[in-house]
Amino acid sequence: MSDFNLAMPCVLQHEGGFVDNARDPGGATHFGISLRFLQQINPDATVHDIDLLSEADAINIYQQLWWNRYHYAAIDAQCIATKVLDLAINMGCYQAHLCLQRAIRAATGVNVVEDGILGEESLRAINAANPIALLAAFKSEAAGFYRSLRQTQFEKGWLSRAYD
Repeated sequence: MSDFNLAMPCVLQHEGGFVDNARDPGGATHFGISLRFLQQINPDATVHDIDLLSEADAINIYQQLWWNRYHYAAIDAQCIATKVLDLAINMGCYQAHLCLQRAIRAATGVNVVEDGILGEESLRAINAANPIALLAAFKSEAAGFYRSLRQTQFEKGWLSRAYD
């Protein structure tokens, strides 16, 4: 089983302090929690609420609404669990899970259903895979997704994150 606390340093390295970039469709962001996401939890949330968000609050949100919700602890290889959490925070869970499912096929030849849901079939294939090969394929799939967005102002940072 993977450990949430071991995954968080990677996430926090990629997600910094308060940012309000007009070109970011998520809106204002703090520790990677976007206004758009926070408004799904609390429709009355404002930019001010994002600015006041503490690191501890962000960590709690990540643990409850990403790690626990999507059962990342069931992934045996810490490097895979950390990478899927980190990418899910940035590109969304559905896209991160699709990238991982595509990586399973690339790294192992196992054809899991590409539905963006890490169910029992996907988790079995993830845990049966060579983690080094799977991680390399996962990074490549993530980079391909980021390139497909054609948002050059963010691409360098996204690719750095994909390959980290």
